Amino acid sequence: MKKIAIYGGTFDPVHHAHLLLARDALETLGLDKVIFVPAAISPLKKAAPVASGEIRLALLRTAIEREPKFAVDDCELRRPPPSYTIDTVEQIRRRNSDTAIYCLIGEDNVERLTKWHRFAELEKMVHLIVLDRTGQPPTHSYRVIDRKIDISATEIRTRVASGQSIRYLVPPAVEEIIRREKLYTEQSK
Repeated sequence: MKKIAIYGGTFDPVHHAHLLLARDALETLGLDKVIFVPAAISPLKKAAPVASGEIRLALLRTAIEREPKFAVDDCELRRPPPSYTIDTVEQIRRRNSDTAIYCLIGEDNVERLTKWHRFAELEKMVHLIVLDRTGQPPTHSYRVIDRKIDISATEIRTRVASGQSIRYLVPPAVEEIIRREKLYTEQSK
């Protein structure tokens, strides 16, 4: 049976922590593919992404272009918001029958999982895997892929807005697009 993982998020911007944890999940779980799915608008986040869906999609495609086991799916950007994970899982499942589906989520989302749209159904449809960058002991029973990495999209946006370097925080091609498109030049959270 094939094994794929759906890795959703705003990816505003995608950075090395996202990529390293996706690689760790791929290898640890023996996955055939990790599919990055940029959200249009997350129902539980207060603010919309800073960069447009089109730009975030371009950043993701650029970041993974030489990784054959990584893919990008723009299904959430093509659907009317908000972006519900269960809708994405159902859509990807229709295209991938006879496939075990894993859902990669950030540690910061675990507290709110029960508030996710149709969470009880989602939990039965996928293997939930928590990606943890904190290095702290888990407070839940989900399987964890952990790697202590202190990189965040918020930090990257703040550094760009203040004129600081983001070299080594994002892939060089992502940095080039951010600079060329003058993304994140205004302070954001």
